[in-house]
Amino acid sequence: QVQLVESGGGLVQPGGSLRLSCAASGTIFIISAMGWYRQAPGKQRELVATITRGGSTNYADSVKGRFTISRDNAKNTVFLQMDTLKPEDTAVYYCNGNTWNDKDYWGQGTQVTVSL
Repeated sequence: QVQLVESGGGLVQPGGSLRLSCAASGTIFIISAMGWYRQAPGKQRELVATITRGGSTNYADSVKGRFTISRDNAKNTVFLQMDTLKPEDTAVYYCNGNTWNDKDYWGQGTQVTVSL
């Protein structure tokens, strides 16, 4: 089993920045890639960014150039630096861990609200 705990969400004005963190624990050796997804009210959960153990990254077009995903393998933690935030970035952000046999683990989610 893998446990994922997010932190760092909150309220920020448009143009501002936030940094999300996700700490993994348990049988973490089974995790091949980690990532962030988000779900806005009335919408489906969507991919934001992913990163493999080797450091390869993938981003949704809507966040390219504004968000940066990174990971600290020694601390079993993945980060999402979010800059130039827009109101449409408002959502619950979920940390994801994907295993070598393509099983998903999820964190409990953290709210990000971008508003004046």
